[in-house]
Amino acid sequence: MFENLSEKLERSFKILKGEGKITEINVAETLKDVRRALLDADVNYKVAKNFTDTVKQKALGQNVINAIKPKELMVKIVHDELTTLMGGDTAQINLAGNPTVVLMSGLQGSGKTTFSGKLAKKLKSEKGKRPLLVAGDVYRPAAIEQLKVLGEQIEVPVYTEEGNKNPVEIARNGIRYAKDHNLDLVIVDTAGRLAVDEQMMDEIEAIKNAIKPNETLFVVDAMTGQDAVNTAKEFNDRLDFDGVVLTKLDGDTRGGAALSVRTVVNKPIKFVGISEKLDGIDLFHPSRMADRILGMGDIVSLVEKAQQQFDEKQARELERKLARNTYNFDDFLSQLHQVKKMGNIKDLAAMIPGVGKAIKDIDIPDDAFKGIEAIISSMTVKERTHPEIINASRRKRIAAGSGTTLQEVNRLLTQFEQMRKMMRKASEMKSPMKAMQMARAMRRRR
Repeated sequence: MFENLSEKLERSFKILKGEGKITEINVAETLKDVRRALLDADVNYKVAKNFTDTVKQKALGQNVINAIKPKELMVKIVHDELTTLMGGDTAQINLAGNPTVVLMSGLQGSGKTTFSGKLAKKLKSEKGKRPLLVAGDVYRPAAIEQLKVLGEQIEVPVYTEEGNKNPVEIARNGIRYAKDHNLDLVIVDTAGRLAVDEQMMDEIEAIKNAIKPNETLFVVDAMTGQDAVNTAKEFNDRLDFDGVVLTKLDGDTRGGAALSVRTVVNKPIKFVGISEKLDGIDLFHPSRMADRILGMGDIVSLVEKAQQQFDEKQARELERKLARNTYNFDDFLSQLHQVKKMGNIKDLAAMIPGVGKAIKDIDIPDDAFKGIEAIISSMTVKERTHPEIINASRRKRIAAGSGTTLQEVNRLLTQFEQMRKMMRKASEMKSPMKAMQMARAMRRRR
């Protein structure tokens, strides 16, 4: 996401970098190019103009012209203003109430139903919530069936009332069912339309008035660009919702909605949908998003994703194995599986500063580790725990059993040994436990 915007902003800043002398004229030229980049990314015109006017005022006020590194100072100002534009601080979901009631709103096809499942899964695993999904879309049988399938996948009950065409009653009864069954989170999925119409607005407003949710979220497809912003405004005028969810952000090459919607409706973006997988949901962090847009990566989010898969007990065990030089292919395979759970490999790599641009044209398939897993699986138990015994004949057997070549097996063994030495040296300087503590400190500073 934001690849085109990132490239164009980088090109804009080169106007300053290449100048022998910085003047008010070429600062203005840079910001004119920045505004053009924002408009090309489908940012609202008024938002883009106000943004560049503010940056120009701050840049000249901080004397960018006389700065030793004007480009770096300009990038910092743009970063800070992008963060402010997208909301400043990270907005949390309101989990008050027993049960907490979350109402979903948005157009048909925006991803409400899928997001309802993702949110239930996230709050169940991270907050220990006991969710109930309520099927309030009475017009599309497929929506009810989809919610049932999602509920089965994440092991969350789904409340439906076959034959009842009154979504207000269904929502009320669903909340009563949750109270009777000791469930402390109710997520109400609602009907959408292909376009905003009065009947839909009356209906969703009636549901909100009846159930008085703790949180009302507006779900919008980020790929719809300016339409997303306009629709958000119409919904907010009627519902006064609490926050925005941007779905399909992974497929958006422009991303202007993320930069415009906060300003236009004055409501925070709370979540983003980043893939079709049920764990493809993230809190929206304005500062981290600004980092990504300006090509700075997002190392804090990468650390957090890693922490969700690697607990402290595993880190201590890994530290012991590295100290004893007993780290083996079983450990490596276990870590490989945990890395795969973190998400798409290319998306993860792009969080590392400087890497995103380098790999943007490289295709990294989701099954990139398939060959490695096949080679390790073709080893015997003893070979996995004692890689040093894998001689020439064993290598040939492993290659034949895994459907790979001898060269691939040799390459993996060489890389594994190099990695083991590197990890052992790193552990001597800084244990994984200390790394985790540093990561937490980084997150608190954010």
